[in-house]
Amino acid sequence: MAKSREKKEAEVKDLQTRLAKSKAAVFASQKGVSVRDINALRRELKLQNGELQAIKKTLLVRAFSQAGRPLDANLLTGTLAVAFSFGDEIAAAKTIQNFSKKNEGMVILGGLLDQNFVDAATVKRLAMLPGKQELLGQLVRTIQAPVSGFVNVLAANLRGLVQVLQAIKQSKT
Repeated sequence: MAKSREKKEAEVKDLQTRLAKSKAAVFASQKGVSVRDINALRRELKLQNGELQAIKKTLLVRAFSQAGRPLDANLLTGTLAVAFSFGDEIAAAKTIQNFSKKNEGMVILGGLLDQNFVDAATVKRLAMLPGKQELLGQLVRTIQAPVSGFVNVLAANLRGLVQVLQAIKQSKT
């Protein structure tokens, strides 16, 4: 059943709102992926403050052109899905990349980062980066390393003193 013009315009408006609100988006072809797997992907993205939406290519191109950013429709092929990431910029890219390893039907076609279109190779490279929480953990460990090293040096001097005193005590007894 064909959608009415009003429904299509409402979908384009909704898509523009989601694209503006999201920190990043990933465009992927979902040809041949089962509904059960897509629903599992939706749940996984939701846990990471993201969403997955199936969209017609023509509506996506129209949303971009109305926003003043033309999009080459030839770059997008197959049944199209858009994964939005509202929190961590690379969460959607990581999730889609991991999902595409298990499901050959899911192919990354490109993405949107800082409201600029990026190609599939860039999205795949972004997916290899550590997540925001991992980077924060690495930062904390890096900041903490000199302090813990200093504490170990001070403790080593005290341990050495205790061992010398123990040796003197044993030699006198």
